[in-house]
Amino acid sequence: MAEEDGFVRMIADAQAFFGKLRKNNRKDWFDPRKEAYRETILKPAELFSTLMEEELSKLTGAGQVGKIFRIYRDVRFSKDKTPYNAHLHILWSEAGGAPHMPAFFFAADPDGVRAAVGAVGYKGEALTRYRKLIDGRGDDLVAAMEAAEAWLIDFGAEPLKRVPSGFDPDHAHAELLKRKGFVAMTDVTDWRSGGVIETVRDTYKTLMPVYRMLAEVVP
Repeated sequence: MAEEDGFVRMIADAQAFFGKLRKNNRKDWFDPRKEAYRETILKPAELFSTLMEEELSKLTGAGQVGKIFRIYRDVRFSKDKTPYNAHLHILWSEAGGAPHMPAFFFAADPDGVRAAVGAVGYKGEALTRYRKLIDGRGDDLVAAMEAAEAWLIDFGAEPLKRVPSGFDPDHAHAELLKRKGFVAMTDVTDWRSGGVIETVRDTYKTLMPVYRMLAEVVP
């Protein structure tokens, strides 16, 4: 269909553009190409984000709101002073949702197309509930992640160096207990031939058991 064909082009254009940006991450290279970025990547991404809001709202039973991350990097506190992000990143989260509700992540760059679900930066009661989830149902959570052919990514707060007090230092899921968040990512395959909206939606379907368990963390 027309929209999906357009999104295939959006991803292909994004991968090509960001591949060049990685090698030329400078203002003098980007500025003459800014309008092309807006027309071929950003504008289609805005439509893609809106359509995925509808799909994810159906999956979760709650309204989801998308956010496209800026191409401009915040370099104020970073040793890396390159000015631009060489990727397309989109986040969808529940509209008016409670803090620590899991969210949906999408990434397209020269290395591939990926989808993820999870939450970062657990604090207070949510962190306590996350640890109880890992202690009691860690096997189920890991199995759900593996069934979706997903892997954990390091995103958000730094993990603790030791297992938190109250848990066995040799706990089967000690590394998860040290974390203050959980984000599981998987590759989006067949996006060129299967229709981007349908393929991304179906990828999130495989991740929904992870999403549902993480939603239990919300106080």
